[in-house]
Amino acid sequence: QVHLVESGGGLVQPGGSLRVSCAVSGFTLSDFAIGWFRQAPGKEREGLSCTMLRSGFTYYKDSVKGRFTIASDSDPNTRYLQMNNLNFGDTAVYYCAAGPQCSSWLNSNVYDHWGQGTQVTVSS
Repeated sequence: QVHLVESGGGLVQPGGSLRVSCAVSGFTLSDFAIGWFRQAPGKEREGLSCTMLRSGFTYYKDSVKGRFTIASDSDPNTRYLQMNNLNFGDTAVYYCAAGPQCSSWLNSNVYDHWGQGTQVTVSS
C-alpha cells in the first residue's frame, strides 16, 4: 500500500530556513514523480515543485525558485523540500504527492497519492 508521510514542519522566523521531509513506502520512489504543494487558509492548493529521478528533471514555481530546493540523501525512500529565506506568505500546510510523471505538474489532479501534510508557520 502506498504511503507518503510529511514531517519537519514548524514555526520559523521570517528569513529563516526549514526542511520538510517526504517519506514514502509501498513503491519505488525513483519510478514516480514527486510533487510538492502547499495550501494556505482560504486559498487553493498551490503547486511548488515536481521532480522525477528517472527523467532527471526538476521543476519549480517561479515564486519559490531560488529559495526552495528539492534534496535527497542516502535514504532512497525520502525526498526533502529545503526552504530558505521564508516569508509570511509561505505559511501553509505543505504536502508531497506521487504521480506518474511531472507533465502538467501544477495540476494536483495528476497525482495519485498524497501525504497528510505538515504545517509551516512563518511568524516573528
